[in-house]
Amino acid sequence: MPKHPSHLVELAKRGAALRLQELANEARWLVEIFPHLRDSFDTDELPIPFILAKGSGRLKRTSASTSPKYRPYRMSAAARKAVSARMKKYWASRRNAKP
Repeated sequence: MPKHPSHLVELAKRGAALRLQELANEARWLVEIFPHLRDSFDTDELPIPFILAKGSGRLKRTSASTSPKYRPYRMSAAARKAVSARMKKYWASRRNAKP
């Protein structure tokens, strides 16, 4: 087996950890949507209790029906113009204040 530079191995480990987290989130999301899946498998088959353990990651939804937690602030053209004028005045005063 060829040896790889340590930084590539570290990046691969981080990528694998991220993918495992994504899979855990997806499993948790599926069980949340379809509660009957919780009892549809043998506990010896899959380590679902481990995957669904509390605190193992955040559930991320991509559904359009859920409201986003962050909505970008939209400024009107007049508001942008006012901010631009204020910032121009601010930076002009900063330039003039330099020794």
